Amino acid sequence: MHFHFEPMNAANAEKLTHWHYQPPYQMYNSTSDLTLIGSFVDPENAYYSILDNGELVAFCCFGKEAQVPGGDYIKEALDIGLGVRPDLTGQGRGQMYIADVLNFARSTFNSKLFRITVAAFNKRALRAWKKAGFQQLQSFQAQDDKEPFITLVQYN
Repeated sequence: MHFHFEPMNAANAEKLTHWHYQPPYQMYNSTSDLTLIGSFVDPENAYYSILDNGELVAFCCFGKEAQVPGGDYIKEALDIGLGVRPDLTGQGRGQMYIADVLNFARSTFNSKLFRITVAAFNKRALRAWKKAGFQQLQSFQAQDDKEPFITLVQYN
């Protein structure tokens, strides 16, 4: 693996709440809210820092936290969420992040089926996950803001 994974801690959670994505990716911006930071560090939510030489470059989460309300998550699979630091996006390194996250997920959760939910406008992420062998399973509108999302799966 290229990256080091460790459970999310408060310092890294605080850092990622200050990440600012430019349009059209601004939906991924968050605020430095103590409730949000608490959610990131709660072990039940399975958030992990992704580090490169000790520097926070991305984060991932697994399970319910990676799901978008409104999607059909009945079929058993490990849901994955991935966020890359804004200044590191669009540099053609998506496959490296995805490969390491999948390797980490395999070794940590022993899942046979992986699922990712991506905003439909995020062509860059959709292209990267499809290149990693994921196939579209469904499209739906988020329960709260009706934003279109696409769910993809990869069999292990």
